[in-house]
This record gives sequence, structure tokens and C-alpha cells, in this order.
Amino acid sequence: MKKSFPRSAIGTATLSLLALGSTSVLAQTPAPTLKEITVTGNPLGSTDLIAPATRYSGDGLLLRSKTTLGETLDGTPGVSSTYFGPNASRPIIRGLDGDRIRILANGGGSLDASSLSYDHAVTSDPLSIERIEVLRGPGALLYGGSAVGGVVNVIDNRIPREAQFDENGGISGKVDINAATGNSERGKGVLLEAGNQRYSLHVDAFDRQTSDVRVPRDLACTKTAVTTTARRICNSASDVSGGAVGGSVFFDSGYLGASASNYRSSYGTVAEDRVTIGMKSDRYALEGEIRNLDGPLQSIKAQYSQTDYRHTEFEGPRPGTVFTNKGSDFRLEARHAKIGNIDGVLGVQTESSRFSAVGTEAFAPFSKTSQSALFAYEELGTAWGKMSLGGRLESVHVESLGNPRVARFTPAKKEFKPGSYALGALWNAAPGWQMTSNLAYTERAPKDYELFADGPHIATAAYEVGNANLAKEQSSNLDLGAAWKSGGHSFKVNTYVSRFKNYIALNQTTGVRRNAEDGEVNPTEDPGNAGFTASGAAFRPLAEFRYQQVRARFTGIEASGNIRLQEGASTVDLALRGDVVRATNLSNGQSLPRIAPWRVGASLLWASGPWGASVGFDHLAAQKRVSAPPVGVTQAYTLWNATSSYRMKAGPASLLWYARLDNITDKLAYSATSVLTSTAFPKAPLPGRSLKVGLQASF
Repeated sequence: MKKSFPRSAIGTATLSLLALGSTSVLAQTPAPTLKEITVTGNPLGSTDLIAPATRYSGDGLLLRSKTTLGETLDGTPGVSSTYFGPNASRPIIRGLDGDRIRILANGGGSLDASSLSYDHAVTSDPLSIERIEVLRGPGALLYGGSAVGGVVNVIDNRIPREAQFDENGGISGKVDINAATGNSERGKGVLLEAGNQRYSLHVDAFDRQTSDVRVPRDLACTKTAVTTTARRICNSASDVSGGAVGGSVFFDSGYLGASASNYRSSYGTVAEDRVTIGMKSDRYALEGEIRNLDGPLQSIKAQYSQTDYRHTEFEGPRPGTVFTNKGSDFRLEARHAKIGNIDGVLGVQTESSRFSAVGTEAFAPFSKTSQSALFAYEELGTAWGKMSLGGRLESVHVESLGNPRVARFTPAKKEFKPGSYALGALWNAAPGWQMTSNLAYTERAPKDYELFADGPHIATAAYEVGNANLAKEQSSNLDLGAAWKSGGHSFKVNTYVSRFKNYIALNQTTGVRRNAEDGEVNPTEDPGNAGFTASGAAFRPLAEFRYQQVRARFTGIEASGNIRLQEGASTVDLALRGDVVRATNLSNGQSLPRIAPWRVGASLLWASGPWGASVGFDHLAAQKRVSAPPVGVTQAYTLWNATSSYRMKAGPASLLWYARLDNITDKLAYSATSVLTSTAFPKAPLPGRSLKVGLQASF
């Protein structure tokens, strides 16, 4: 496939930037450190958050960065990954996945098809990300009624929001180069920013190639006519590239900026040895803010984005099913003047998208979805802390447009009016101690595929059937938290329960469908001609799964902490983490599928001047709480890892050398949250031992 940022261009830019280290252009006024704003954690910019949140940036993000967003965040308390091999994984938060988790780009909507199917990758690559924020629980409803599980906000500086240089102007940037052994990864990225106090320009580009991932056991592979075996996940190679240009103009009380970005990826689907996906996404964004206003409003911020997403599933060299999703997102947010001790924001958000799938695996019809929402978030400051109140009212229209090539898809329309509300409190109980509570009621409109699906979905090894009679998904959520900090010591724990009145579940029925365009129910196989029906038609059975509404409950605890073992010129810390979640279908008493087992982990971190190092482990218990039939059971395992880093100066540039060793003992392990563990076992274990080394140069 054609790439917008060829490898040769990135390599040339990388070498050129390194050579610039001794030139005078870098000796200009250095870029100041920008104030970090937690966009999703609190719309008012407060650092005292009522809703539980986690943020990764800088060295911390760099040292945990992996090839997908889901794997990068996996291991964060309360967060796991869908893990459809090394190239497609979406975050799971508190046992909830898919459209119950909202992925944002700089606080605005991010459009792709990753929630439609586990083998569809998220169009965000860790190489281009500057910061990731994870907001868990009901406080995320401001960013969409569907975000009952949480929000993941992927932040870059493609539209600069603050001037980075004074009137003399300047240039800053960074170069990333890395390589890994487990998948023969070769990655590189370049970022440049230039400007003065009145304007700023941004350019970035990245490129990464990987081969099939090494694992601790032999696996069969039928990519060619001859079946082979190797200690590799068959068809797990990838080739990813992308980049962006953007800029902003600053005035005395705000800014106006725009960006254009693209993402290209070609990767194997893992579930099928000969199927690859060619993906492309083009996104255009416009953003601006007016601050320091007089009158009832203090500031007004607006965001608009338009995305054109397309991916083709190739069966060998031949194009198969083609998925497209085109849409736009608009968000207007106004912060009002304080009313006594009350501070808050009001806003409106609209989204629209048109989806289509053409081919043998078009299990959902062409569709059009549009929604509009009004939202508000208010905080009341008190002598003991603060209270918050948030609400969101939506209007959602979902329309099936049928499919001219598939007769079983017929036009239909559905409308929903979801409403969601949240009440929170933060109590400064004692010096160093904070207690939080969040209570929320949320409603989620069913998605197009939940309503209208009717076809074979090979990624889940199922024939999926939607339900046009689905009602709004309704849930009540309670979260209680406690946090303590004293010097280098800290501790945080949250416990939660979410009860769904009518959770939308994909349940297996007793039926079997033929994997063909007619989707024949319970076809009879010709006993004398295996693989064919009595009428002579090709027969490949798939279990039938239907979207149904059930009562459900999610409960869990997540905790993290740090113990400062040594203070001084050198520091030694013991970082602790753990979580557990239980998800039950209350309608039949069974466990819901693909839920992470209880997990605990610890890391010993050492820092001394420019040096840093860590060694740690994550232990995951066996997962035997699975839905009937009992598939997807996983055994307990422990994964050890280590990192090291060294920072040095090279003229005006800062060089960070780093290394990370994953799965040190080369342990064979399978993910309980991956659908592949149930549908394609043993094709996709977790990666084996891998060493990643890299260099980041910044100036």
C-alpha cells in the first residue's frame, strides 16, 4: 500500500536532526515546560480529582509503550486489554470493553471501527502520543453517555494550545529510534515544533515494522500451501506509518489552530493465517479557545474533527471485505463565571458517522448514526473539600441503510433519548488524606451492530444476530476511594459496583448457522460429503450468538501505592499495584466472558542522577470464572520485566538511552480477556521474552 510518510523520508529527517545538534539554530531560546492540563480528569483544570484517574507521560510513557494502545495501558490498576494479537488491542476498563469505553483524541471524538470487532486496530500509535489519561468510572459521562466504563484520552500537540517560544522564536523537537528482539521491531519517529509567541507549527512522522512475534511454544502456520511450525504467532507481522502537520495562531486571549493527520497500517489478523488488514485513516481537526472574557462566561472552547476511515481485509492477495467509517465530531464548551463557590462548564456535542461493510464478512449493514448532546459539570468548593454534579442529555438516531448486495439486511430506524447523571464528593479528611465518592446513573443507546447485525463474524468465530428491539442500556454506579501521600510514600484504593438493569450481552444460543450469504439455520450436513449440505452447498458451521439484554453486576477493587525505601542522592522505591473485578450475568447466575482474573504486581525502582532502573513482576491468577460452555479458562502465570535508562547532554540536546526486557523467564501465558483464547486456542499466546532498546533525543 502507498504510504504518506515513506521510510526513507523519516530516516533522512532523523539523521538531519541529529546533525543539527551542533548548529546555531538549536541555540535559540529553549522551549519552556508547558503546564500539563488533565483534560479528561477535570474540565476545570483542577489537580484534585474526584473521579479515579491515571496519567502517563514523558519517560514513564516511553518505558511502558508497546505496539498498541491496549497493551500500553494493560497492567494499570483497573485496565486490561482485548489483545487480538500484537497488532490490535483496545483498553478494557473495569471489565467493560467495546463502546462502553470511549477513546478520545485531545478531548474530542476519535473515529474508527475498533469497537466493532476485536481484530480492528485503534488508529493511535504510541510513537506519536505525548500523554495518555485514563479516567475510570462514572465521571467519564461528560464525554459520552456510552463511556460508562471510562475514557482514554490520547493527547498530542498537533494543535498547540500555548505559545512555546518568546518573541525571538525558536525550534524544538525530538527523535525516537528503537528496536526489539521478540518481534524484530524497528521503529522511528520525528517531531518538530517551531514558532514564536504569536504562532506555532508542528510536524511529526513515525514508522514501525515488525515480524511475526516470538512465543515460548511451537505453533502451526498455514500461510502457504505447506503447514509449518515455529515458535512464532503466525501472521502477526505489521507495518505502520503516519504523521501530521498542524499549527496555531495565538492572540492575547486565546488561540486558533488546525491539523491534518494520517495513519496507515498493514497487519496480520492472527485468527486467520492468510488474512491481512490494510487500514488507513485521515483526520482533520480545527480547535480554538477564547479566554479571560468579561460577563457570565469566562472562556469558550470549540473543537471540530472529520475522519475518513477505511480498511480492507485481504484473503491472500485478493481483497475481501471492505469496512469504511466516515464521520465528524463537534464539541463546544463554555466555562461560566463563578457563582459564589460554584464553578462549572456547560456544553454541546454532536457526532455523526456513516458505516459500510462490503464483502463475505459484512455481518452488519450499511448504517448512519447521529447524536447530539447537552452536558454540564459543576463544582462546589467547601471548607472540607468539594462536591461535583454532572449531567448529560442525548438524542441518538441509528438507521440501517440495508446493503444492496445482501438481501437479509433491510432498512430500519431507531431513536433513543439517553440521560446520564453523576454526583461526586472529595473530602480532605486529614493532612495527606483524601476520600472520594462518585454516584452515577447512566444510559447508553445501542450501537448499530447491536441492533442490526446478521452475518458471520470470523474474528469471534460466531454468526452474530442483532436485536432491533433493544432498549437503552441502564446502569447505576457507585465508586468509593481513598488516597494518602506523605513525601515519597503514597497509597490509593478504589472500590466500585455497577449494576445494569438491561446490559447488552452477546449470548450463544443452541443454534448453528452456515457461514454463507444466506446464513441458513441448523443446516444438515451431507454424511457422505463432509463439508457440504444435503443440497450440495458448502457448509462451514458457526455457533449462533444473539444480542440480548440481561441484568448484570460488575464489582471490583483497584489499588496502587509507593513505598520510599531510600531517600537522598539515590532513591529506591517499591511500587505496588493490584486489582480484581467480578462480572456476573444476574439473569442466569453465570459469569460474563472475557474478564481479567485478580492481579497483583510490584516493581523495585532505583534512580541516581542520570541513571534509572527497575525490576518487577505481574502475577495473574487462573481464570476459571467463565460463562457456559466453559471455554476461555486460563492458568495462572507471572511475568517478570526490567527497565534501565541513562540521560546525558549532547550540546543543546538531551539524550535518553533506554532498554526494557519483557517476560524475562519466557513464560507461556494466555490472556483471559482475549477472544482468541476461546475461539482460536492455542494460536495467540502472549509474547515471549523480548528486549527493546532505544534512544530518544530531545532539544
